[in-house]
Amino acid sequence: MNDESILSNLIAELRRGTQVLAVLGQLHKDQYGYSLLQDLSTKGIKIEAGTLYPLLRRLESQGLLVSQWDTQETRPRKYYTLSPLGLETYTSLVKEWQLLIETMNQILKEEQ
Repeated sequence: MNDESILSNLIAELRRGTQVLAVLGQLHKDQYGYSLLQDLSTKGIKIEAGTLYPLLRRLESQGLLVSQWDTQETRPRKYYTLSPLGLETYTSLVKEWQLLIETMNQILKEEQ
């Protein structure tokens, strides 16, 4: 493995760790998978459809999301939104994220 591929893998690993928080953060309103992919992409979060859809199903099975089908359009779409547990979990994750940022900033300042 060369230095560039090692760095690329480490960056991908860092980003993977933020995907759940990013997805939960976008589901305060109903969204279907493709619209969620687009919203995240415009905000700089790159997530593949093959990663997002299983993640949505997992979060729903954990009780963090609720879904409903919209069959009014020509193509039925499954819309997801936060459940009450999902909102509570999201709030807790945001607090944890803020603590992590503070800690990492402190560590990085010490190293400079």
